[in-house]
Amino acid sequence: MKTKLILLLLLCSFTSFSQTIEKLRVATKKIYDANYTMDFDTIVNLTYPKIVETLGGKNAMLNKLDSDYQNEEFRMRLELVTPVFQYSEIKKIEGKTFCVITYKNPIRYFFENKLDSDAAINKANWLTENSSTKEVFFEPKRNSINVKRISKLVAIADETTSKEWKFFNFDDSSQREIFKTLFIENTKKELGF
Repeated sequence: MKTKLILLLLLCSFTSFSQTIEKLRVATKKIYDANYTMDFDTIVNLTYPKIVETLGGKNAMLNKLDSDYQNEEFRMRLELVTPVFQYSEIKKIEGKTFCVITYKNPIRYFFENKLDSDAAINKANWLTENSSTKEVFFEPKRNSINVKRISKLVAIADETTSKEWKFFNFDDSSQREIFKTLFIENTKKELGF
């Protein structure tokens, strides 16, 4: 009888974990696709609620995303790739469930005004720092800069998300800063930050 009970508990635990990782995979693909197609409403809906609140609400975040992707200076586009998502161990910390996801995510910035060599160097340096990568290439014929980067998402399921997976996008410096202020040092340390 005890053996059957233990097996039943293990089976329930495994099934629960499988559903969690499968839901995470679906949500990860959904937010990646939304970023690629510039579906800003879906991005906002999959973003951790405290980010949306801190940035001033849904409309403010939609405006920020639109400006991040296209403005008077440049247009940013994700390059067409088939991403291979790497998932960390799913961790429960302080009543919240976390997973860190990394993947190669190259992007290209098309500049509206012709960049001379000095401006291209300055923009490349800015993108190198902003993207935390060394692989930044100016393409004079396209008047664009290609950035090869490793993107990082932090997925969180907690009471504020109704236990659904929502994301911090660490490609966005404001989201990185919000993450740093929201979570205690122990949480950041356990997640590798």
